[in-house]
Amino acid sequence: MSKKLNYNFIDLDDLIESKENASVSEVFKSKGEIYFRKQEALYLREQLQSKEDIILSVGGGTPCYSNNMDAILGAENVKSVYLKASIPTLIEKLMKKKATRPLIAHIETEEAMGEFIGKHLFERAYYYNQANVKVSIDGRSKKEVTKDVFDSLF
Repeated sequence: MSKKLNYNFIDLDDLIESKENASVSEVFKSKGEIYFRKQEALYLREQLQSKEDIILSVGGGTPCYSNNMDAILGAENVKSVYLKASIPTLIEKLMKKKATRPLIAHIETEEAMGEFIGKHLFERAYYYNQANVKVSIDGRSKKEVTKDVFDSLF
């Protein structure tokens, strides 16, 4: 979508890694989650204040800490999108990526991953459901999801 709109795409975790000269996992390990969340909030606000047209991808915890969702919703010319997925879809996606995600790296089984996801979705739903646009991704191609997001925003 960013190419179609001629917007830059920024992944907040990638930005943090660049600014911190360390992977998210290394930041968590060496400086802790509280430090990471503070830096995450700082870099998020920098991007929200940018005059540049961007699509900013944030991690699942981002909206839930440091009044980040209020900052997102209150930012000028910003729309938030919640790409909603079921627990089975999230299990499939996260089991493949767990080595690079410090909060789930220790989870060994799909059953344990499902319990973790269910707990976190319950805790985070309040924030996620405040998004301006909500689009289900279950069983859908990136092209279909992108079209729905684009149609909802423009």
